[in-house]
Amino acid sequence: MGKAICHEFARHGADVVVASRKADSCEQVADVIAAEYGVRSIGIGCHVGNWADCGRLVENVRSEFGRVDILVNNAGMSPLYDSLASVSEELFDKVLAVNLRGPFRLSVLVGELMAAGDGGSIINVSSVAATQPGGHDLPYSVAKAGLNTLTVGLAHALGPKVRVNAIMPGMFMTDISKAWDLEEFERETRFQIPLQRGGEPDEMVAAALYFASDASSYTSGAVLKIDGGLTWSPA
Repeated sequence: MGKAICHEFARHGADVVVASRKADSCEQVADVIAAEYGVRSIGIGCHVGNWADCGRLVENVRSEFGRVDILVNNAGMSPLYDSLASVSEELFDKVLAVNLRGPFRLSVLVGELMAAGDGGSIINVSSVAATQPGGHDLPYSVAKAGLNTLTVGLAHALGPKVRVNAIMPGMFMTDISKAWDLEEFERETRFQIPLQRGGEPDEMVAAALYFASDASSYTSGAVLKIDGGLTWSPA
């Protein structure tokens, strides 16, 4: 999803910073974007679950570009576990760090820059697990529920110059879907979705573009569900 959003923003003329744990992968994606769209695009390694890494990322972007107009908090993780009792303190803390603590820290740092300048838009990528949790992903669901709350709170804290919204995707056929039982998904799970299929990353980018642009100039604190109509969560 993050890659698709980067491409879409660049296609509309935005300079792009690609950030994730693997600097080499970020640089490769950034090089492709720069060559394809003729915008400035750089890749930076950053573990968003690390407080200091978030600070370094924001400082690097500020020094390179002088400003930040849009922040997309897209990093996420949801490790598998055998049972709830087997969830370790380390796993629990890691899931909350990447899915909630990182977006909080980045939003606060970037939001202050935006508020001191011409304003901007912060977009959090949540999940339907925030409101329809299953027994298999509770730490992730808790973190994403917190992200929804953070979205609304930051809209108040950073307004009026900074808008903060969230996209709440359902079952998308991204890299994470490789860990699913795809035979079961085709046989059973997809029929719990009115559109009877998983989403493709490109089907979410229009929502990100809406929140990033002046088209959403009177929208803040919103959480937009994009899930094909899913109303059921697997146990």
